[in-house]
Amino acid sequence: AEIHMEDEPPPQGISAKALEATLLSALKMLDVGKWPIFSLCSSEEIKLIRQACVFGSAGNEVLYTTENDEVFVLGMNCSGCLGTGDMQSTIEPRRLDSLCGKKIACLSYGSGPHVVLATEEGEVYTWGHNAYSQLGNGTTNHGFVPCQVSTNLVNKKVIEVACGSHHSMVLTSDGEVYTWGYNNSGQVGSGSTANQPIPRRVTSCLQNKIVVNIACGQMCSMAVVENGEVYVWGYNGNGQLGLGSSGNQPTPCRIAALQGIRVQRVACGYAHTLVLTDEGQIYAWGANSYGQLGTGNKSNQSYPTTVIVDKDRVIEIAACHSAHTSAAKTQSGQVYMWGQCRGQSVTFPHLTHFACTDDVFACFATPAVMWRLLSVEPDDHLTVAQSLKKEFDNPETADLKFLVDGKYIHVHKVLLKIRCEHFRSILNNDDEIIEMSEFSYPVYRAFLEYLYTDNIRLPPEDAIGLLDLATLYRENRLKKLCQQTIKQGICEENAIALLSAAVKYEAQDLEEFCFRFCINHLTVVTQTQGFADMDHDLLKNFISKASRVGAFRN
Repeated sequence: AEIHMEDEPPPQGISAKALEATLLSALKMLDVGKWPIFSLCSSEEIKLIRQACVFGSAGNEVLYTTENDEVFVLGMNCSGCLGTGDMQSTIEPRRLDSLCGKKIACLSYGSGPHVVLATEEGEVYTWGHNAYSQLGNGTTNHGFVPCQVSTNLVNKKVIEVACGSHHSMVLTSDGEVYTWGYNNSGQVGSGSTANQPIPRRVTSCLQNKIVVNIACGQMCSMAVVENGEVYVWGYNGNGQLGLGSSGNQPTPCRIAALQGIRVQRVACGYAHTLVLTDEGQIYAWGANSYGQLGTGNKSNQSYPTTVIVDKDRVIEIAACHSAHTSAAKTQSGQVYMWGQCRGQSVTFPHLTHFACTDDVFACFATPAVMWRLLSVEPDDHLTVAQSLKKEFDNPETADLKFLVDGKYIHVHKVLLKIRCEHFRSILNNDDEIIEMSEFSYPVYRAFLEYLYTDNIRLPPEDAIGLLDLATLYRENRLKKLCQQTIKQGICEENAIALLSAAVKYEAQDLEEFCFRFCINHLTVVTQTQGFADMDHDLLKNFISKASRVGAFRN
């Protein structure tokens, strides 16, 4: 979960002062200094930080990695949670030699606190509070140094970790979930309420499912599976399992109320839950005494309830089991928060001035912790990719111009040949200007820019033209990106146009998505101009398919 800044080439003739100011304002959004614990570090130390996680019952502990993969810790060291081998608190950063050089992929922490960390190789290390076996090493002795957990995880690559108050959960690359630790409410999912001393695979109805995302509340656990279903288990006293009841659940149970909704991510607060769907919508349920469900009131909900965040599509949700705060980021980059905010209760999503959800937890949550391992990108050195991005449409270095709709786009033959099969076969050394009439300027420009940046920036309607181009030039990755852009931009007005484009360009996955969207918003979609102008064959096909999935049953 890295935060990347868009690299915009500076306009010509900009002063060094102005450029510095721009860079500084861009860096502000990544300022780890917003978490009070970092006041203990010098600005030189802060400059070297590449990843950080602030945790602890008062936000008074932190682990961070530097640009040369060294790992440091700082703070109170409750229950030995800094992993330094002792119980000493420290206001000077101390290095954790045993973790230096291991690249950290993800990290989570409990209330003890205990810490669970996975490396990029997929190894798991734990340390800290262990009264409930939450370190997974078979004992209940606190762990003062990071120890690898390998029982039942040999040859498994762990890709995600999550901690509840005193239990731990990991997800492996083959979609299996393992849990251990405190189990008083069934949060380990083993079917009993006995604590679990070593990693145990969560089975029952997850047995043959591929899990893609996990999260823990204080005493409950959640898993999203490949087809978008959500499974839940553990404590349910506030309705945080979303099952419509308040009884604890000792084994995984599917949330039936989300039938037909495809969930992509789940996030858990102290006793509330948020999910993000593939259409960019949020549902929330569970405890609501601070308004953390964003429903406009403070009543708990035991069923999933829609959260209305502006009109925009949401691309990220955030919550953290030590706080009653919720946050979300929309496609246009706006960050909203609701729930507990410095002692106040915010019952509706509130637009903040932040650029990332992490800042919500730094500035508004109690305690001021991080909801994930934060990645900070270095700002000065330009990578090869960044240097190439800057050269797109630069007349000073280009050796080829495309003329589209009367406008020039400046490019470099060698890059086009390296990046695209089509250009390898058609470009000659003596080409200087190529006229292009098959595609519009925005579409062709987006395609050429993609060859420089690996990304596309254009509205969904233009993405259809680009999908056509990608199909013609056999650019499969570009095809996928176009489909993604179209999915993110779908609305009732354009749904039929996007559906017919998907059919025309044989993009099955996209066709399926647009069709499902039309069915889910059938009443409004059938009243749009797009529906009125729909091609006869497509309409017949649509009606028969819609009746097959029961869209017309009362």
